[in-house]
Amino acid sequence: MDPRPTGRLGAPASGPSGAAPGPAPSPGARGIGDPLLPLDGNGGYTVRRYALDFDWRAPRTPFAARATISATATQPLSRFNLDFAGNTLREVTVAGAPATAVRDGDELVVTPAKPIPQGRAFTVRVSYTADPTQQRERDDAIQTYGWVPTPDGTVVCAQPNGAKMIFPVNDHPSLRSPITFRITTPPGLSAVANGRLVERVRRPDGRVRWTYDSEHPVAAQLIQLAIGKFTFVDGTGPRGLPVRDVVPDDLVTDTEAHRSLTSEHLTWLERRLGPYPFRRYGVLVGDTDLPVALETQSLSVVPRAILLGDRVQAERDLVHELTHQWAGNSVAIRRWSDLWLSEGHARFYERLYSDAHGGVGIEDAMRAAYEQHDQWRHDDGAPAEPTEPTLFKRMRYDGSALVLYALREKVGEETFDRIERSWVTRYRGRVAGTRDFVRLASEVAGEDLTPFLTPWLYGERTPPMPGHPDWEVEPVEG
Repeated sequence: MDPRPTGRLGAPASGPSGAAPGPAPSPGARGIGDPLLPLDGNGGYTVRRYALDFDWRAPRTPFAARATISATATQPLSRFNLDFAGNTLREVTVAGAPATAVRDGDELVVTPAKPIPQGRAFTVRVSYTADPTQQRERDDAIQTYGWVPTPDGTVVCAQPNGAKMIFPVNDHPSLRSPITFRITTPPGLSAVANGRLVERVRRPDGRVRWTYDSEHPVAAQLIQLAIGKFTFVDGTGPRGLPVRDVVPDDLVTDTEAHRSLTSEHLTWLERRLGPYPFRRYGVLVGDTDLPVALETQSLSVVPRAILLGDRVQAERDLVHELTHQWAGNSVAIRRWSDLWLSEGHARFYERLYSDAHGGVGIEDAMRAAYEQHDQWRHDDGAPAEPTEPTLFKRMRYDGSALVLYALREKVGEETFDRIERSWVTRYRGRVAGTRDFVRLASEVAGEDLTPFLTPWLYGERTPPMPGHPDWEVEPVEG
């Protein structure tokens, strides 16, 4: 079938006389079928770009918002879904015509005035009143996610699937699209988002419109949108990489010591993983009580308490989120069960860096994780077999870093380093999963590592640690 059908919207593509008509329009799938979060993402179309317009007013105050979604139909569409939770819906149009939109839980079901042919580009505009108090809770490392209020604005923590509280979206970590952010703020407030500041325009009424371009496709869980009384601190990293920290005005001096280490962290990681994969980086200091940092793409959120605390712990968090820019952001996970590849890498390099910079030795840290591994398997599932409630439990962090440590002990440091660099190089800007990693590791090592890695990733019991016959796993309780 011609991927660019001719004719008006809703009309069948022309074909030879007497040719059988194409498939009848049908609804796009309500989700992409991830076993852990089956309604995340949507079928029937791909998103080419999001353009988000936010008319911010004040903390915890509803404001006018609009999402413009440029998409392409991957099947003849009679209707399609967007992930969209809460917020007050105002109007939905498809190809400029009013569309029917029905809320169904966290799904927005959109029926266009006319079916959309397969291969047709189309534009969806959703106007709504955004609710910046929306949050949800998880009983794992994520805790609170969604809009996170600050004294004078907000930061966004969308992981794992909270972007739908921010804007209508096709939300799954394997689905990425470039984003344009246009954020209007009152005088005296600044706005920041992923990527590059394209334009800052002061309007006649004194309000300021900030326009950002993500520069790279972004998974919805990695978006950032922050508003507050910020100071922008510009610096450079390796090879002149732009480094831009965004800091609440009254925290600039007190957080400088730890923030200033970013260039050193970049240099250290580039020696192991190759060139940093995006066009800029920086730290957004979160003026919140939220205890967790987050790897929002090209602009990691690090809560103030971390940057005001102990250097060793602060560097662990800073290196962890920076490592994610390679593993998890540039190399996106294929399914949620592949999360170990993201969090395990971030924890492994965090531990490796800390080992050399005043923290606990990596062997001691990994031995402690080994002792608990059977318990974590029992409570949280094997590293590559989480359940939805246990996605961000301890197994996906130290428990998954232990898998990488075991691989290094099996193949040796030199081969392991080649595996790691090959992983982030081959799949840069792409989606990859556990099978891809096992296949690549085997290829680089020159031996089939499937029999070795399978019990580490999926087994009920923790395998022996290569090179450490004295390491023992503690008995499982409960």
